[in-house]
This record gives sequence, C-alpha cells and structure tokens, in this order.
Amino acid sequence: MIRIIESSEAGELLARRTRALAAAEAVVRPILENVRARGDEALFEYARKFDGFKGKRMDVPQPELKAAVEKLSPAFREAIKIASRNICAFAVRQLPRPWTVDLATGVRVGQIVRPLDTICGYIPGGRYPLASTLMMTVIPALVADVPNICVTTPKSTPEILGTAAILGDVRVFLLGGAHAIAAFAFGTESIPRADRIVGPGNIYVAAAKKLLAGEIGIDFIAGPTEIVIIANDGNPSWIAADMLAQAEHDTEASAILVTTSRRLAVKVGAEIEKQLAALPTAGVASQSIDRNSAIVVVRSDEEAVDLSNRFAPEHLSIHDANLLPGIRHAGSVFVGPSSPEAAGDYASGPNHVLPTSGAARIRGGLSAADFVKVISIQEVPPEALETLAPTITTLARAEGLEAHARSVEVRVHV
Repeated sequence: MIRIIESSEAGELLARRTRALAAAEAVVRPILENVRARGDEALFEYARKFDGFKGKRMDVPQPELKAAVEKLSPAFREAIKIASRNICAFAVRQLPRPWTVDLATGVRVGQIVRPLDTICGYIPGGRYPLASTLMMTVIPALVADVPNICVTTPKSTPEILGTAAILGDVRVFLLGGAHAIAAFAFGTESIPRADRIVGPGNIYVAAAKKLLAGEIGIDFIAGPTEIVIIANDGNPSWIAADMLAQAEHDTEASAILVTTSRRLAVKVGAEIEKQLAALPTAGVASQSIDRNSAIVVVRSDEEAVDLSNRFAPEHLSIHDANLLPGIRHAGSVFVGPSSPEAAGDYASGPNHVLPTSGAARIRGGLSAADFVKVISIQEVPPEALETLAPTITTLARAEGLEAHARSVEVRVHV
C-alpha cells in the first residue's frame, strides 16, 4: 500500500535509494579489462555465460532482420511508423545548426556540425522487448547522419529485430551486459569501436559506463526510473494509472504524487490498490509502490514545485500549466491531465532516454545533439589580426607565453 506523508517527511524520498554501484564496479572491472586484453575470445566467453549466446557471430544478418518484419502484426508496424515520424520530427528541431557571423573586429566566426562516426544504442534484454528504446536511441542518430549505427541487445525478439529493419541502416548485435559496453568501448575483431554508447541498462551496465566514461562517450549513468506528479485535483483513476505505469518498469522504480489535497491523496491511494488487483504486472508494480513510492501532502503549489526541483525527477507531470515557469530541474515535463507519461515513452516525439537519480539538475534527455560534434571556426583577415595584435600579445606575455605573442607579431607590422 502506498504511503501518504507530509512534506516534512519527504527527506527519504529526496535522498533516493542509491544503487550499489561500488559493488557492481568491483564485479565489472575485471570483465572490462579481460575484453580489452583478449577481445573476441573473452567476449564470446562472457556472451555464452551471461547471455546464453550459442551462435558463431554476434551480428544479426540483414536477411534475418528483414524476415523479422514479417512476424510483426500490421498494427505494430503502423505504430512503429507513426511513432518514428514523431520522434524524427522532434529530433530534427533539436539538432544544432551551422552558422557564421562577421564580428565588428572583422573576424569571421561560426560553427560547423559534424556527426560522430559510430554509435551504439544499448537495448536492455530484461522483462520487456523495448522496441521503443531502440527507436529513441537510433532515430536521433539517423537524424544526425551518423554513418555507422549499431544496436546491441542480449535478447533477440521479432519486435527488436523487426523495428531495426524498419528503421533502416542499423546493425544489430546480440550482446548485453558489461561485456557489451566493453566491446563497443574498445572494439574487437567482430565489434566496431563506438564513439558513444547510449541507452538504459541494469546496474552492471551502469557501472561499466561509469568506469569507461572518457574512453567512450556516454549519455548518463542511469538509475531506477521515476516520476513526480503535481496535481491538486483531477481524476484519481488517471493519476493512479500514471503512477502504476511507472511502477511496473522495475521493483526499484518510484512514483510520487505531490498534492495540496489530502482528499485527492486518499482517493488516489485507494485507486492504486483497486487497479493493482487487476494489473498483470502487479508483481513488479506492487513492490515499487510499497518500497519506493509515496503521496506527499504539501501546503502550497510553491512548496510542491520546490520539492520537485529538489528531487529533479526523470519524468515530471504537472496538471496545471501555470506551474511550468517555476520548473528548473526535470528530464521531461508532461503538461496537463491528458498528457500521460506513456505518451512520451512511445509516440509523442520527445526522447524517453532521460536522466535519473538527480542528473536532471545538469542535463536533459537524449537528443540528436548527443550524436554530433559542434566545431568552432574562425577566420582572421590581416587587417583584423592587426587590430587584435596588441590585445593578444599583451595577454600572451602576461601568461609568460612568448612564442604565442611572436606568432602574431611575425604576421603584422609592429
């Protein structure tokens, strides 16, 4: 049963349940080093041990991907088509643009945008075949014109393979866990080295990404999924359904309602119990509700917004659009009672690969911008360099960098 607490008791929620990354890192570190040293030999050993891999090649042949499409229902294929179109349209708007401008000094400055060479989307192989995560990791890379797009997953399903085929030029590898992260970080005989790996995963995947960040680009170190809902009125069954939609992901997930109305809190709590009784995923969702979720009764909207900002949730649902100007930290915001978080998981357009565990304080969700480099450019004509020379040489000599100053003076009349 979900707890109903006062805002003064919300400290435990704000602190979150920390993932035991230190213990996971100790398990993962020798796996990473083994793959680094032994390449495919180590990789195949781990794949057989942890993934149940029985094949002779990690990559899925293109004919097999195309054959998987035929196993998908027409309704599923149509859903992929519509969702992909919306995800693509949003990603296009996020992509940085090249530009140049002439400054008053006569210097021309600007930026060019270039895609990464190779990326990998990690698709978990847990309870559910997450075709939606495949779309969310691959489509922004396609928009960014990344030439080599890979997907890795420990579980082969028609939904995953068929979706990859529908999206187009995507290579799929049957590989999961920390050894998959290592393979794409270092490259092996059969696995290309990636510039960036993105997507959610279990604690061992998170630990591997943390240890290898710097050798390979990552999105963020994902923790358990979470939602905060701020509502003072509305349909209790809708709110309960939204909380359970988050709770069914994982036993460590959290769903938090923040409200000024104790009456609504009681009704939502009762509705959660009612819906759990008929929910096929109740075995997972009920543990998440009992352990990590709560309804917090606050005194005002300002207190609700402050609590949310302190939590910096992955998903934030606000039933009153007037609260939006006060929101500073959230991975993705769902505005209005008819905007369920599930819409963002699948089809509304914004990416569902989002920062958790407070990382929304420093960045938003995955976007097309994660798959490109923004490279600054500058062109300094002779007359502009002459104008800037005193500034450059003064600063260079103040730093003790005489060669810097002379590299300018040799070009201008002094």
